[in-house]
Amino acid sequence: MDESEITRRLRQFGFSEKEIDTYFTILAHGEAKAATIAENAGVSKRYVYSISETLEERGFVEVNDHIVPTTIRANPPEEVIARLTEELQAMQPGLESRFNRTTQPTQQFEVVKSRVTVLKRIQQLLSRATEEVTLSVPVSLLPKIEDELRATVDRGVLVLLLVTREDLEDGQIDQFDDIASAVRVWEELAPVLLTIDRQQGIVAPNEMLMRANTGKQAIVVAQQQLVPVFVGSFLGNYWPMADEVCVTESASLPHRYDGFRQAVLHAELHRRAGQPLVAQIQARSTDSNDDYHDITGPIVEIRQSLTQPATNSFPVENALVVETDDGLVSVGGPGAFIEEYEAGEITLVAGEE
Repeated sequence: MDESEITRRLRQFGFSEKEIDTYFTILAHGEAKAATIAENAGVSKRYVYSISETLEERGFVEVNDHIVPTTIRANPPEEVIARLTEELQAMQPGLESRFNRTTQPTQQFEVVKSRVTVLKRIQQLLSRATEEVTLSVPVSLLPKIEDELRATVDRGVLVLLLVTREDLEDGQIDQFDDIASAVRVWEELAPVLLTIDRQQGIVAPNEMLMRANTGKQAIVVAQQQLVPVFVGSFLGNYWPMADEVCVTESASLPHRYDGFRQAVLHAELHRRAGQPLVAQIQARSTDSNDDYHDITGPIVEIRQSLTQPATNSFPVENALVVETDDGLVSVGGPGAFIEEYEAGEITLVAGEE
């Protein structure tokens, strides 16, 4: 390693050019008086004493001030390196502790070539979901992720599960009711498609999960503008083609929802049971950037495709029509643009017969 590279690395440890030149002079002499070092380094004797104290604190030199005249001796480089290594290692637990408490930025795109890694990513994303999950998987994959699915449902997350049927037996359908909010089965092999909270997702060819060493690749995406497109593809292209085999029971009232589609699903389940509903919605106009405000009134119409039979007018429509003092208003979920209002938090309350 030449002198310029050593200089660069010493700068990384916080040394100035002047300090490095002085240290190099001490190294070249091995041990010398302050006056000698000052003359050869082109600095004052006072500066030599000052920088020598700093170098001694860091283990680079030893100042022999018990003799007259005082001398400065360079410590062997192997001792210097050993001490620096110990100091860096001593920092490791504290740095790791802080690192573990810090939220790491999510990589926007990741190409995954390993089947094992895809399964791991699916499990990880399911464990992070807080609002809603859409998932299309071959039935052979379910045993590997059913624990994560069950835990996700138990956290109150909406889980729409599309099971592709390739070798599905009738008895297996009974195993679905506690691992998703709604389950549909399709005889075709749809792509493996997972989204959580409209924030992150995975897309993979189904054969990549069903067979090893296919040469296929999966994509993990964390981009707010793109993941809703995956959700739209799931709800618009695959979900309507499949047969519903089970759906959750309606939640007790009153019930608050952070996820709009979750609220729409349960509103529809209550409607089918003959239960009138009043919606209390934090909403804002889709025509402006106004703040959220309260909209309250009876639900007079539900447009949805989450459970069969569908009541929407186009595949991805999920909306509530609420009767307010100012008349009927339509409310959609996050990103709504066809409806008059975009919903935030929503509470369903039992209405009068």
